[in-house]
Amino acid sequence: MRKTVKLDIKNLSIERGERDLCCELSFSVQSGDLIRIAGENGAGKSSLMKSILGWVPIEDGELIYNGEDVTQHRDMLLQDQLYLGHTPGIKTVFTALENLKLYCPDKSDRQLEQALEEVQLLAFSDTPAAQLSAGQKRRIALARLWLTDKSLWFLDEPFTALDVKGVSVLEEKMAAHLSEGGAVVITTHQPLLHLSPKVIELSV
Repeated sequence: MRKTVKLDIKNLSIERGERDLCCELSFSVQSGDLIRIAGENGAGKSSLMKSILGWVPIEDGELIYNGEDVTQHRDMLLQDQLYLGHTPGIKTVFTALENLKLYCPDKSDRQLEQALEEVQLLAFSDTPAAQLSAGQKRRIALARLWLTDKSLWFLDEPFTALDVKGVSVLEEKMAAHLSEGGAVVITTHQPLLHLSPKVIELSV
């Protein structure tokens, strides 16, 4: 089982330029929860996710993680979370295997190879990422999900560039994570075919 998750967002307000991205937004994320942040392009979905993680300033509100004020003890949240952005965030000069070694230096080669196998990239483990397709680069990043012990996942447009098989594999991994007591906060325009999220709707 994963470490227990309880993240409470209370009356959160975020501004970008002269526009309010959200005002007095409140919701909770607990073990087993799948939260989908929905909205049109530019509504502030990524900014909301990054504000929770402390990368975008908030104007007002509270973030409470497992009973502690995140603004005072942000390390408690950061040590339990895994963030994957809507860009792969990989080093194109490195091979698929080398990229995973960079992010997961404590894992054995066998564990890294198993993760690549899960995302159908084992045959490309020694191929420089620069030679891979956009979908294959995305799967290198997603392979980190098979290697992490983090309880709370923040996934920003994780289905970008994935084919139907890749989407199915990722949904299965998310379902397994939730069943183990983890939690997922996701932004996506891709319909979730086999999962039923709680939806937080943002408007432009």
